[in-house]
Amino acid sequence: MFDKILEIMNEQLGIDVAGITEDTTFRDDLRIDSLDLYELVTALEDEYGIEIQPDELDGLKSIGDVVNYLADKGIE
Repeated sequence: MFDKILEIMNEQLGIDVAGITEDTTFRDDLRIDSLDLYELVTALEDEYGIEIQPDELDGLKSIGDVVNYLADKGIE
């Protein structure tokens, strides 16, 4: 799942994913703004057939947070 998230980030946002770990944060490390985060969330929703509620976004600060969130939803 981690690799798929990186692939989506590269495709949607044009981010060079070399060196990104689960500890990498969206805002501080990658400088992703709210519009970019929205695009990423939309792509993740499409890829995994889920809906991420706006109030859940506050808890998704790092790549690892997204991995754990998706795992909690039963996605492997």
